[in-house]
Amino acid sequence: MNKVLIIDDDIELAGLFQEYLQQEGFAVDVAHTGSAGLQNALSGDYRLVILDIMLPDIKGTEILARIRLESRIPVLMFTAKGDDVDRIIGLESGADDYVPKPCTPRELVARIRAILRRTLPADTHLTGPITAGPLKIWPEKRKAVWFEQNLELTSTEFNLLETLAHQVGRIVSKNELSEKALGRPLARFDRSIDVHMSSIRQKLGNQQDGRSYIQTVRGQGYQFIKE
Repeated sequence: MNKVLIIDDDIELAGLFQEYLQQEGFAVDVAHTGSAGLQNALSGDYRLVILDIMLPDIKGTEILARIRLESRIPVLMFTAKGDDVDRIIGLESGADDYVPKPCTPRELVARIRAILRRTLPADTHLTGPITAGPLKIWPEKRKAVWFEQNLELTSTEFNLLETLAHQVGRIVSKNELSEKALGRPLARFDRSIDVHMSSIRQKLGNQQDGRSYIQTVRGQGYQFIKE
Protein backbone atom coordinates (compact mmCIF):
# COMPACT_ATOMS: atom_id res chain seq x y z
CA MET A 1 0.00 0.00 0.00
CA ASN A 2 1.26 3.49 -0.85
CA LYS A 3 1.83 5.44 2.35
CA VAL A 4 1.43 9.21 2.25
CA LEU A 5 2.32 11.87 4.82
CA ILE A 6 0.33 15.12 5.02
CA ILE A 7 2.02 18.05 6.80
CA ASP A 8 -0.62 20.74 7.33
CA ASP A 9 -1.77 22.73 10.37
CA ASP A 10 -5.34 22.97 9.03
CA ILE A 11 -6.79 20.11 11.07
CA GLU A 12 -10.17 20.05 9.35
CA LEU A 13 -8.80 20.15 5.80
CA ALA A 14 -6.04 17.63 6.51
CA GLY A 15 -8.62 15.30 8.04
CA LEU A 16 -10.82 15.63 4.96
CA PHE A 17 -7.94 14.76 2.63
CA GLN A 18 -6.82 11.92 4.89
CA GLU A 19 -10.29 10.34 4.84
CA TYR A 20 -10.62 10.71 1.07
CA LEU A 21 -7.16 9.30 0.35
CA GLN A 22 -7.84 6.34 2.61
CA GLN A 23 -11.02 5.63 0.65
CA GLU A 24 -8.85 5.65 -2.48
CA GLY A 25 -6.57 2.95 -1.06
CA PHE A 26 -3.75 5.04 0.45
CA ALA A 27 -2.37 4.73 3.96
CA VAL A 28 -2.20 8.26 5.34
CA ASP A 29 -0.58 9.88 8.37
CA VAL A 30 -0.99 13.54 9.30
CA ALA A 31 1.41 15.91 11.09
CA HIS A 32 0.09 19.32 12.14
CA THR A 33 3.46 20.94 12.87
CA GLY A 34 6.53 21.33 10.74
CA SER A 35 8.88 19.79 13.30
CA ALA A 36 6.81 16.61 13.61
CA GLY A 37 6.29 16.47 9.87
CA LEU A 38 10.00 16.79 9.12
CA GLN A 39 10.87 13.96 11.48
CA ASN A 40 8.24 11.70 9.91
CA ALA A 41 9.21 12.65 6.35
CA LEU A 42 12.79 11.51 6.97
CA SER A 43 11.78 8.22 8.57
CA GLY A 44 11.77 6.32 5.28
CA ASP A 45 8.22 5.07 5.89
CA TYR A 46 6.48 7.08 3.16
CA ARG A 47 6.25 7.10 -0.63
CA LEU A 48 5.20 10.75 -0.88
CA VAL A 49 4.86 13.88 1.26
CA ILE A 50 2.14 16.53 0.91
CA LEU A 51 3.52 19.71 2.43
CA ASP A 52 1.76 22.99 3.17
CA ILE A 53 3.91 26.00 2.42
CA MET A 54 2.47 27.94 5.40
CA LEU A 55 3.03 26.29 8.79
CA PRO A 56 3.07 27.84 12.28
CA ASP A 57 6.50 26.73 13.50
CA ILE A 58 8.68 26.13 10.42
CA LYS A 59 8.11 27.40 6.90
CA GLY A 60 7.23 24.72 4.39
CA THR A 61 10.11 25.77 2.15
CA GLU A 62 12.56 25.31 5.03
CA ILE A 63 11.16 21.86 5.76
CA LEU A 64 11.52 20.98 2.09
CA ALA A 65 15.12 22.20 2.03
CA ARG A 66 15.92 20.00 5.04
CA ILE A 67 14.23 17.01 3.43
CA ARG A 68 16.25 17.50 0.26
CA LEU A 69 19.50 17.37 2.21
CA GLU A 70 18.78 13.74 3.07
CA SER A 71 16.06 12.40 0.81
CA ARG A 72 14.64 12.45 -2.71
CA ILE A 73 11.16 11.43 -1.58
CA PRO A 74 8.56 13.07 -3.87
CA VAL A 75 7.05 16.20 -2.33
CA LEU A 76 3.77 17.78 -3.45
CA MET A 77 3.28 21.27 -2.05
CA PHE A 78 0.10 23.08 -1.08
CA THR A 79 0.41 26.69 -2.25
CA ALA A 80 -1.88 29.71 -2.00
CA LYS A 81 -4.31 29.88 -4.89
CA GLY A 82 -3.05 32.26 -7.56
CA ASP A 83 0.22 33.00 -5.75
CA ASP A 84 2.94 32.45 -8.34
CA VAL A 85 5.65 33.43 -5.86
CA ASP A 86 4.75 30.54 -3.54
CA ARG A 87 4.73 28.11 -6.43
CA ILE A 88 8.09 29.18 -7.79
CA ILE A 89 9.72 29.21 -4.34
CA GLY A 90 8.38 25.72 -3.70
CA LEU A 91 9.69 24.38 -6.98
CA GLU A 92 13.06 26.08 -6.55
CA SER A 93 13.32 24.48 -3.10
CA GLY A 94 12.96 21.02 -4.61
CA ALA A 95 9.23 20.30 -4.75
CA ASP A 96 8.14 17.87 -7.46
CA ASP A 97 4.83 19.58 -8.08
CA TYR A 98 2.32 21.86 -6.40
CA VAL A 99 -1.44 22.09 -6.00
CA PRO A 100 -3.16 25.37 -5.06
CA LYS A 101 -5.41 25.54 -2.01
CA PRO A 102 -8.30 25.16 -1.93
CA CYS A 103 -8.36 22.13 -4.19
CA THR A 104 -10.71 19.21 -4.53
CA PRO A 105 -9.74 15.83 -3.06
CA ARG A 106 -10.15 14.37 -6.54
CA GLU A 107 -7.51 16.71 -7.99
CA LEU A 108 -5.15 15.93 -5.12
CA VAL A 109 -5.49 12.18 -5.72
CA ALA A 110 -4.86 12.66 -9.45
CA ARG A 111 -1.65 14.61 -8.74
CA ILE A 112 -0.45 12.02 -6.22
CA ARG A 113 -1.06 9.12 -8.59
CA ALA A 114 0.70 10.94 -11.42
CA ILE A 115 3.79 11.47 -9.25
CA LEU A 116 3.80 7.88 -8.01
CA ARG A 117 3.48 6.52 -11.56
CA ARG A 118 6.52 8.52 -12.58
CA THR A 119 8.59 7.39 -9.61
CA LEU A 120 7.78 3.68 -9.67
CA PRO A 121 10.76 1.62 -10.85
CA ALA A 122 10.45 0.40 -14.42
CA ASP A 123 10.37 -3.29 -15.31
CA THR A 124 13.62 -4.97 -14.36
CA HIS A 125 14.27 -6.23 -17.88
CA LEU A 126 14.88 -2.64 -18.99
CA THR A 127 18.57 -2.58 -18.19
CA GLY A 128 19.69 0.78 -19.64
CA PRO A 129 21.61 2.91 -19.34
CA ILE A 130 20.52 5.75 -21.59
CA THR A 131 23.72 7.50 -22.66
CA ALA A 132 23.91 11.10 -23.85
CA GLY A 133 27.49 12.36 -23.83
CA PRO A 134 28.72 12.45 -20.20
CA LEU A 135 25.22 11.62 -18.95
CA LYS A 136 24.13 8.08 -18.10
CA ILE A 137 20.64 7.29 -16.82
CA TRP A 138 19.27 4.01 -15.50
CA PRO A 139 15.46 4.50 -15.50
CA GLU A 140 14.75 1.27 -13.63
CA LYS A 141 17.09 2.28 -10.80
CA ARG A 142 16.16 5.97 -10.87
CA LYS A 143 19.89 6.64 -11.07
CA ALA A 144 21.74 9.31 -13.03
CA VAL A 145 25.51 9.75 -13.46
CA TRP A 146 27.16 12.90 -14.82
CA PHE A 147 30.86 12.76 -15.72
CA GLU A 148 31.08 9.54 -13.67
CA GLN A 149 29.63 11.25 -10.58
CA ASN A 150 26.22 10.47 -9.09
CA LEU A 151 23.74 13.21 -9.93
CA GLU A 152 21.32 14.10 -7.14
CA LEU A 153 17.95 14.92 -8.71
CA THR A 154 14.40 15.25 -7.49
CA SER A 155 11.96 12.80 -9.06
CA THR A 156 10.63 15.46 -11.44
CA GLU A 157 14.13 16.60 -12.42
CA PHE A 158 15.03 12.98 -13.12
CA ASN A 159 12.00 12.58 -15.41
CA LEU A 160 12.76 15.79 -17.28
CA LEU A 161 16.39 14.88 -17.84
CA GLU A 162 15.47 11.35 -18.88
CA THR A 163 12.98 12.72 -21.43
CA LEU A 164 15.63 15.04 -22.90
CA ALA A 165 18.27 12.27 -22.93
CA HIS A 166 15.95 10.00 -24.90
CA GLN A 167 15.84 12.69 -27.59
CA VAL A 168 19.33 14.13 -27.29
CA GLY A 169 19.99 16.82 -29.89
CA ARG A 170 16.29 17.25 -30.63
CA ILE A 171 13.96 19.99 -29.44
CA VAL A 172 11.39 18.73 -26.93
CA SER A 173 8.32 20.90 -26.41
CA LYS A 174 7.30 22.11 -22.97
CA ASN A 175 3.96 20.39 -23.38
CA GLU A 176 5.64 17.02 -23.99
CA LEU A 177 7.94 17.59 -21.03
CA SER A 178 4.98 18.46 -18.81
CA GLU A 179 3.03 15.39 -19.91
CA LYS A 180 5.95 13.02 -19.31
CA ALA A 181 7.59 14.60 -16.26
CA LEU A 182 4.64 16.14 -14.40
CA GLY A 183 1.94 13.79 -15.63
CA ARG A 184 -0.35 16.62 -16.76
CA PRO A 185 -0.83 18.95 -19.72
CA LEU A 186 1.03 22.24 -19.63
CA ALA A 187 -1.22 24.92 -18.16
CA ARG A 188 -1.18 28.48 -19.44
CA PHE A 189 1.35 30.66 -17.63
CA ASP A 190 2.71 27.58 -15.78
CA ARG A 191 6.44 28.09 -15.15
CA SER A 192 7.06 24.76 -13.44
CA ILE A 193 9.12 23.33 -16.32
CA ASP A 194 11.29 26.46 -16.49
CA VAL A 195 12.02 26.38 -12.75
CA HIS A 196 12.92 22.67 -12.79
CA MET A 197 15.14 23.19 -15.84
CA SER A 198 16.96 26.02 -14.11
CA SER A 199 17.74 23.69 -11.20
CA ILE A 200 18.97 20.94 -13.54
CA ARG A 201 21.22 23.40 -15.36
CA GLN A 202 22.84 24.45 -12.10
CA LYS A 203 23.57 20.83 -11.25
CA LEU A 204 25.05 20.06 -14.68
CA GLY A 205 27.14 23.22 -14.97
CA ASN A 206 28.28 24.62 -18.32
CA GLN A 207 30.35 23.35 -21.21
CA GLN A 208 33.90 24.60 -21.67
CA ASP A 209 32.70 27.35 -24.01
CA GLY A 210 30.26 28.58 -21.37
CA ARG A 211 27.10 27.24 -23.01
CA SER A 212 24.55 25.29 -21.02
CA TYR A 213 24.06 21.62 -21.83
CA ILE A 214 20.33 22.34 -21.94
CA GLN A 215 19.44 24.97 -24.51
CA THR A 216 16.21 26.96 -24.54
CA VAL A 217 14.70 27.22 -28.01
CA ARG A 218 12.33 30.17 -27.77
CA GLY A 219 8.75 29.32 -28.58
CA GLN A 220 9.57 25.62 -29.09
CA GLY A 221 11.00 23.99 -25.97
CA TYR A 222 14.31 22.61 -24.69
CA GLN A 223 17.20 20.75 -26.27
CA PHE A 224 19.89 18.66 -24.59
CA ILE A 225 23.32 19.14 -26.17
CA LYS A 226 25.75 16.31 -25.47
CA GLU A 227 28.82 18.05 -26.91
